[in-house]
Amino acid sequence: MTRASARQGFTLIEMLVALSVFSLAAMALLNLSGENTRSAARVETRTLGGVVAENLAVEAATLPSIGEGTSSGEIELAGRRWRWTRAVVATDVAGMLRIEIRVSDAEGQAADRTLFRSRAS
Repeated sequence: MTRASARQGFTLIEMLVALSVFSLAAMALLNLSGENTRSAARVETRTLGGVVAENLAVEAATLPSIGEGTSSGEIELAGRRWRWTRAVVATDVAGMLRIEIRVSDAEGQAADRTLFRSRAS
């Protein structure tokens, strides 16, 4: 066996180092994939919560009249239960109301909307 033929392969140390580097890169990619999945779930929750909040805002804006106070309830959208709270308070402008709508799911607040309207349409 010549000296050139003895050096053709990788040593065990070189293979272990290469596998270590590869495993670190693979773990980083798996972590990134998991974070993307969690981020997509958060975006979905905020989007669906926003749809619920917009629907409640349209309902509040189209009511013939609305009184001051707080109301709450639950609604189902996309197979999920959403809790909502609507607070109607007077503003400094006579006859004008501020309506704050907060929507949450089982994990916490998902969306909120604020609108202004006259006391009676």
